[in-house]
Amino acid sequence: MNKANEELLDRIRQLKAEHPLWGYRRVWAYLRHRQNLPVNHKRIYRLMKLHGLLVPRNAKLRATRTPTKSKPKTVEPNRIWGTDMTKILIPGHGWVYLHVVLDWGSKKLVGWSLCDRSRTEDWLSALHQGLNNQFPEGIRNAANRLMLVTDNGCQPTSKRFAGEIQKLNIEHIFTSFCNPKGNADTERLMRTIKEDLVWPRDWTCPNAFRAAFEQWVQDYNEDFPHSSLGYMTPYQYEEWFNGASAA
Repeated sequence: MNKANEELLDRIRQLKAEHPLWGYRRVWAYLRHRQNLPVNHKRIYRLMKLHGLLVPRNAKLRATRTPTKSKPKTVEPNRIWGTDMTKILIPGHGWVYLHVVLDWGSKKLVGWSLCDRSRTEDWLSALHQGLNNQFPEGIRNAANRLMLVTDNGCQPTSKRFAGEIQKLNIEHIFTSFCNPKGNADTERLMRTIKEDLVWPRDWTCPNAFRAAFEQWVQDYNEDFPHSSLGYMTPYQYEEWFNGASAA
């Protein structure tokens, strides 16, 4: 192997050590768009395949159910948000429940909460964090009405949640039943969190996971290139969109 490929392989291995479940496309995107390395994705694929660094396909991760209605779409930040919850088992402690709020336009993780239970107030806590972050002057002063996509669980369908959404003048959109694709953007974020942070490490303390996740959110928003955003990070896209709109 020549010296250039050896140096490139070292970079790939460093990324794979931090992100074991990254495939060659994400590795290439990070090297090309975050580290400004002019490298072809085919070269990354060849090196990763040769050294056993590719991620095997998992057909179980593909949703096979058919949607019964189309999913709303946007390229505009702070136009459509999705929120969801997942639980994480921490041995010696039990389950912790992670609630996230994702901006579908910028792919920015705008709010989250981590709790020992999953109550309506925990879902609202993540939402309020997102609103405080993205609308410091108040949601009612927003140019366009915000839409929030949720599933049909007991928390987002509760009277308290509905009342808070109505008070904030947010349009509440429910996914169709048994349709995992209806909240696909948020579901994909949950998978990324598990692949990047939950599954590769043995967590024994909720506080340690909370601290690590807080840092992960910052890294994700500031340093994670998305193909759907032209390989910009959520922060870069948000800044670019707002600048383009003001021009």
